[in-house]
Amino acid sequence: MPFIAAHKCWVFSCFAAGFFFLPSCKTNGDKTPAGTATQVAPVTDSLNSQLGLDKIKLPPGFSINLYALVPDARSMCVSPDGTVFVGTRENKVYAVTDKNHDGKADSVYVIAKGLNAPNGVAFRDGSLYIGTISVLYRMDNIESRLDNPPSPVVVFDKYPTASHHGNKFIAFGPDGKLYAPIGAPCNICDSPKPYASITRINPDGTGFEVFATGIRDCVGFAFSPVTHQLWFTDNGRDEMGDDIPSDELNNAPQPGMNFGYPYCHEGDILDPEYGKGKNCGDYTAPVKKLGAHVAALGMRFYDGQMFPAVYKNAIFIAEHGSWNRSILIGYRVVVATMDSSGHLGDPVPFAQGWLQNVASVNGRPVDVQVLSDGSLLVSDDYKGALYRITYKKP
Repeated sequence: MPFIAAHKCWVFSCFAAGFFFLPSCKTNGDKTPAGTATQVAPVTDSLNSQLGLDKIKLPPGFSINLYALVPDARSMCVSPDGTVFVGTRENKVYAVTDKNHDGKADSVYVIAKGLNAPNGVAFRDGSLYIGTISVLYRMDNIESRLDNPPSPVVVFDKYPTASHHGNKFIAFGPDGKLYAPIGAPCNICDSPKPYASITRINPDGTGFEVFATGIRDCVGFAFSPVTHQLWFTDNGRDEMGDDIPSDELNNAPQPGMNFGYPYCHEGDILDPEYGKGKNCGDYTAPVKKLGAHVAALGMRFYDGQMFPAVYKNAIFIAEHGSWNRSILIGYRVVVATMDSSGHLGDPVPFAQGWLQNVASVNGRPVDVQVLSDGSLLVSDDYKGALYRITYKKP
């Protein structure tokens, strides 16, 4: 089995059983100490095929290959030196390096473990910030200590402890503050603040404030490279049928905006229980409706140089895929391109094929991340992998 030379409980037992790091292949019992590096085997056509990447459909000129196997790979961030940090919903955080800059990972390090769903990662001034369900941590000078990482130190420990919609996506804004969502602790309920919001905080843990409200479950956002405004995805509520309400792509150009949850969904549908006496016109409508139950998660603006000019400042969105729909949808990466006047087009499929038919799932994209060379990373927590999408003019 030529995938990884170490961490047999991660690869050999799970992959050989055909699970590809499925949730049934837990890694919480792994005794491997933090700082252990896993050497990455060469990426081959055979390996890509075994991962199902030969079935992924992309626009002409684009190709996709395995970048690294990372168990339960979720949200990502990249340092200026190119280290890719990966959060999980298990208990570990990883660092992935490509030291010879050949577009293929060389090593995968476990840099933290024993954390409570460390889904969120953000890098600033040499330090990695980690967002768990209720605690924000920091690891200083991390890139010089990948093989001997410091223990994470607590920056802020007053986020709610509810795990329902508690996964954090974190990122620094142009104002230097760290943004983090706090999802609703339910499918649908009128919960008190700071639930159902996006918050921000100073890097030292001071100055906590709610930035925007009426947001059910955001697990991905980014700041426009042009306007520097916040854009984010939000997952619509369940139990209203297959086709409503839609997941949303939203824009918050200023603090204090309310996006409707739990009273109004997708900008124009009042909630059957909590919408009585409310008016959808009182809340900010989404910029784009993304489809019901597609589970839109990570999103990024494309600011690289590799892809064709039409993708400049385009928004790429990872759709994790539906679990609560009679016919599955999502399980793909979509893109909405921006014209020269700044008008955003409707999202269209960009990378698809992880859903082979209405009942066969071969992967679940979670996040997207632009690398310095302009290629696009996609994380997949179903296969436990990072994929790299590149472009070469046909």
